[in-house]
Amino acid sequence: MTTDMKKSRGRPRVFDVDEALEKALRIFWARGYEGASLAELTETLGINKPSLYAAFGNKEELFEKALIRYASGPVAFVSDAVKEPTARNVAEAVLYKAAEFLTDPSHPLGCMIVQGALSSGESAELVRNILIKYRSSYENLLAERFKKAKNDGDLSNDDNPKDLAKYLATLHQGMSVQATSGATKDELLKIADLALKVWPK
Repeated sequence: MTTDMKKSRGRPRVFDVDEALEKALRIFWARGYEGASLAELTETLGINKPSLYAAFGNKEELFEKALIRYASGPVAFVSDAVKEPTARNVAEAVLYKAAEFLTDPSHPLGCMIVQGALSSGESAELVRNILIKYRSSYENLLAERFKKAKNDGDLSNDDNPKDLAKYLATLHQGMSVQATSGATKDELLKIADLALKVWPK
């Protein structure tokens, strides 16, 4: 055996952290936090538990890192939606993009934040708190945009920015549950159309 062969055999396999995090993201997205077992995570990532802990920390920390990746990537359309010129345009962008995104077959169906929220055990309390903060941040982002719309005269004095934000967030979450249950894009678009019929003029 040559020296080069010995070096090749003894060299540890290169571990791509970014690729592993993307795989973990998809597992959590599809299974939720509690539904994703350490056994599945280590097998899919191609590493053992010590390597997983060394690279990402514990399971909760891995989930949080995957969630950050999810929020800055797949659901970035929400940040784009609030840049629309009117409150109604914002609502349309959120609901129509959600209908498309939640049913896209190129990734797990539904919303990772909604899926991850289906946690009930004591060990999931940290995860639940993290997800509550994400949902609150989402609603606050929308509420601030609608507050601006109200100040600009785009919404009336009777329209409550926080109520409108929670209305959209609730619809988004419900559409996610429908998507994971098999609802199609067209079906969710019809729901969006119905919801927009009662949007403030």
